[in-house]
Amino acid sequence: MEQEEYTVIKPQTSLLQLNLQDIWRYRDLIAMYVKRNIVTVYKQTILGPLWLIVQPVLTTIMFMFVFGNLAGISTDGIPGALFYFSGLILWNYFSQCLTGTSGVFINNQNVFGKVYFPRIVVPLATTISNLIQFAIQFGVFLFLYVYYYVTMDIPIVPNVYALLLPVLVLMCAGLSLGFGIIFSSLTTKYRDLVFLLQFGVQLWMYATPVIYPLNSIPVDKQWILQLNPMTSIIESFKFGFLQTGVFSWGYLLYSFIFMIVLLFLGIIIFNRIEKSFMDTV
Repeated sequence: MEQEEYTVIKPQTSLLQLNLQDIWRYRDLIAMYVKRNIVTVYKQTILGPLWLIVQPVLTTIMFMFVFGNLAGISTDGIPGALFYFSGLILWNYFSQCLTGTSGVFINNQNVFGKVYFPRIVVPLATTISNLIQFAIQFGVFLFLYVYYYVTMDIPIVPNVYALLLPVLVLMCAGLSLGFGIIFSSLTTKYRDLVFLLQFGVQLWMYATPVIYPLNSIPVDKQWILQLNPMTSIIESFKFGFLQTGVFSWGYLLYSFIFMIVLLFLGIIIFNRIEKSFMDTV
């Protein structure tokens, strides 16, 4: 007589337990969520995925008019379109991942209450699906890059620090995932944190050198902005591709360590909340 196979579902015994084996087992579910995230966002829209290009382009034009022409904020001699777009693409990836993962429990409560799968699958899928958006916008950045390389008297060329791009993207993903799963865990009980996050992300961008160069801030006050873990990431990207900005291995290492600690803290909170969130959501 053949023995029937069965799966035992039990609570995690450790708050730091990741269940990587389960995550790999449910990789098809991650792929399904990635596809869903891409399709549903632009379903029944006129421009569809073109919004991935239109949105940052229009934002860049607005920045050029308001901060470049009206406010006269320096771009370190870099063409405004290239300078603003270079800051926006990494910031957009970070902010989209953060806001997307912050509502994991609330937005998926019906599914979580009926079907078992590793809950971390959903924020991971959000982070991965936003990589496609980043890739498209990075392609637009390269188009602008080539355009100004051909037309400028002093061509802008990347340096060796541009090779840090995969690390910078990974750090953006880690920071957004860490912050996102913490907020998603807290919003199961405190719903008004959703509004605080939306407002906070907007303010956070102005505390990050996206629309202004860090070296436009007095040297003795730059360390304040460097405490923002996104600052060194944005500045390293601009330094690598535009040869402008303030690059520091020390502050980049600080951002990396910040990301690791944040992820550990996020995993602890996430694992604790997922055991009982159905009682409070």
